[in-house]
Amino acid sequence: MTALRAGWTRGLVELRQSFTNGAELFSHLLWPGLMVAVLFFVRDVSFGGLPLAALALPGILGMNAATGMISMSQQLTADREDGTLLRAKATPHGMPAYLVGKVVSVSGGVLADLVIFLVPAMFLVEGLRIGSWPTLAWVLALGLVATLPAGAVLGSLFRTARAQGLVQLPFIAVIGISGVFYPLTALPEWLQAIGQVFPIYWMGLGMRSALLPDAAVAVEVGESWRHLETAAVLGAWAVLGLLVAPIVLRRMARRESGSSVAARRERALRRIG
Repeated sequence: MTALRAGWTRGLVELRQSFTNGAELFSHLLWPGLMVAVLFFVRDVSFGGLPLAALALPGILGMNAATGMISMSQQLTADREDGTLLRAKATPHGMPAYLVGKVVSVSGGVLADLVIFLVPAMFLVEGLRIGSWPTLAWVLALGLVATLPAGAVLGSLFRTARAQGLVQLPFIAVIGISGVFYPLTALPEWLQAIGQVFPIYWMGLGMRSALLPDAAVAVEVGESWRHLETAAVLGAWAVLGLLVAPIVLRRMARRESGSSVAARRERALRRIG
């Protein structure tokens, strides 16, 4: 309980700071703003008799939720590089509190970004169904649980923030084959099979089931919203991440020391010089 309280407080402080810092506030507004612009330009395009903007909006929500994985990875690597993780390790209940705080701050940031995007998009896009909020809620919650532990595992693999660029390209590739901006059925069958392995597709599918009219299911794989499959795949990713992440993070924390932090800082100073 001590770790939970400390982590909750830490997460709220970090979340508040992200909205009072100019650079971070700009990042909160930039991506939702770009996605609203995309919907504006495709608002008159249709696919399968349905507005393309309406088909894309739920997928964009799922993609934005999945970016919490990248944010978690980047923040964990940055905190490891500057010694924040080492200080957490040296504090009683520090590591559990640190992880709880990161989950709170990253999840809160993701939810805020989704609201910033969704509010103007609801006025811009026609043909949406606003009646399945419980479905939207459980898909979003399960999706975050499925992706944030994976982000923690990725963050533990990189010693410097510079190496985080290696995560971006595969992530963009996964987005491209996950049916975010167009139905997955538009892709070859072998790419459809690969896309359905990752949680981004299932988060988008679940959100489409909550926001789109029943007729939209005709362009989905198997002409079904596949709620059971969505829960199963996201649940499998969540269980795997929750099992693997603590093991990986404990091993990473044991290897951290003052000398390793100092060495990384010295290498960073040499690059700057």
